[in-house]
Amino acid sequence: MKITYYGHSVVLVEAEGKRIIIDPFLTGNPKATIQAEDIQVDAVLLTHGHADHFGDAVEIAKRNDCPVIAVAELAEYCSSLGTKAHGMNLGGGHQFDGFHVKFTLAFHSSSLTVNGQTIYMGEPAGILLTIGGKTFFHAGDTGLFGDMRLIGETNSIDAAVLPIGDGYTMGPEDALLAAKWLRASRVIPVHYNTFPGIEQDGDGFCDRLHKEGIEGKALKPGESLEF
Repeated sequence: MKITYYGHSVVLVEAEGKRIIIDPFLTGNPKATIQAEDIQVDAVLLTHGHADHFGDAVEIAKRNDCPVIAVAELAEYCSSLGTKAHGMNLGGGHQFDGFHVKFTLAFHSSSLTVNGQTIYMGEPAGILLTIGGKTFFHAGDTGLFGDMRLIGETNSIDAAVLPIGDGYTMGPEDALLAAKWLRASRVIPVHYNTFPGIEQDGDGFCDRLHKEGIEGKALKPGESLEF
């Protein structure tokens, strides 16, 4: 499995010949090292509807003729814009061609502002993505919550991305506890240093992970981790 980070919470997962992008906020992302038109994928996964995660999902899905996989209301919205879409909900899983997706809890909010009106986009979610026997967890935007223990106990997570920016999501202290509870083999911090107000030290966070016996890697935008 190869995980490439493109800044903020954008992650491209490659394994077993499949390429899946999660939360493709590229246009307008000051940290992005790739443009939306350069993305070639088999599916687009969304954790929630906020603009800094929804991003270029529709453009990428249309150009690649691939589905947007998201919580039901968000998937329905994408479908209304002309994409293929597969709606799911929290706790539900589905086997796609070559990969499995399950949505978990996330404690946040989810909406888009369209023509000046804020539209509810369903519940926010985390994503468990399993390909070729390896499981990747994208926590989405979330605060710390106790059922992260359950997610860790019931899944063998090979890699996880956790937000550390604080303000809108967990900060480093809570993310460190989340990493322990999830029991992930390796952890990548995301959702930090994109805008003012979410500045954090990713390398410092990973140093703290290492002291707890957890492999941590603060990927720079455009860098990959392969295992």
